[in-house]
Amino acid sequence: MDTKVLSSGIRYSNLPANYVRPESERPRLSEVSECEDVPVIDLGCEDRTHIIQQICHACMQYGFFQVINHGVSKETVEKMLQVAHDFFELPLEEKLKLYSDDPSKTMRLSTSFNVNKEKVHNWRDYLRLHCYPLHKYVPEWPSNPPPFKDIVSNYCVEVRELGYRLQELISQSLGLEKDYIKNVLGEQGQHMAVNYYPPCPEPELTYGLPGHTDPNALTILLQDLQVAGLQVLKDGKWLAVNPQSDAFVINIGDQLQALSNGRYKSVWHRAVVNANKERMSVASFLCPFDRALISPAKPLTEDGCEAVYRDFTYAEYYSKFWSRNLDQEHCLELFKN
Repeated sequence: MDTKVLSSGIRYSNLPANYVRPESERPRLSEVSECEDVPVIDLGCEDRTHIIQQICHACMQYGFFQVINHGVSKETVEKMLQVAHDFFELPLEEKLKLYSDDPSKTMRLSTSFNVNKEKVHNWRDYLRLHCYPLHKYVPEWPSNPPPFKDIVSNYCVEVRELGYRLQELISQSLGLEKDYIKNVLGEQGQHMAVNYYPPCPEPELTYGLPGHTDPNALTILLQDLQVAGLQVLKDGKWLAVNPQSDAFVINIGDQLQALSNGRYKSVWHRAVVNANKERMSVASFLCPFDRALISPAKPLTEDGCEAVYRDFTYAEYYSKFWSRNLDQEHCLELFKN
């Protein structure tokens, strides 16, 4: 590999050695079946009680769901995907101006997950952006393509509103006050990963991202409609989640698993790659305020139910998450009582 990123225009005929997973860790794509009963929740439904019941079921049984009629405009979504594609089409030297392998940077182009700590890399480039408050972070975002800042800003605002709506519904689905989760998480941070997975010569040998859970509270994922790649772990089996038109995939993150006292599952998921086609995805993350104290909600530890997790701050959790490999044991295990 003679370049820092995969989106270099080079088409590899063989997978470079530092991307090849040991045999026991490979994706076994032939054994993956389609997830045929993905919960799809219509947020336009007028029966709020029905939505809340659906969310409760999805969070307990799956740890993820898809939403339609979600309030993010079709135009906003289409522009976001287009400008993401345009960014990765930029000349290599233009993109490399933004490259960094320092996870603490609030805006960077990088590759894999944490290239300084990994023995085996992942077949992915990504643009990482901090998105809230916008006035603080937009000035450091890419100026090329020219409409990037405006398009991504609009997308971030609409997605944040969706995230807040979902947190209210999730709170109520746990039997808590509507604003409980928002109040605990404080002034939430918002990050984005614009993911680019180039065509891969040997998809059976590597990942775009290996199995992991998200360290934040809630993830709102926009999938490429043309190419599938997301897989989730359900009942010990990896299942493919095919893209659905006009839908977002919503992942429960580690913080909501802790707040729900383990009732809701932070879903294990991974991204696999395609031999012939590139794939894009845009993951938006809502994160607790750094000093937010995460602990199981008190009403969920009554009636003889002990707290599964000790109290911790989000900053403590996030630091621990980034100090490890992505595919190590679940980071939440380190915070159990």
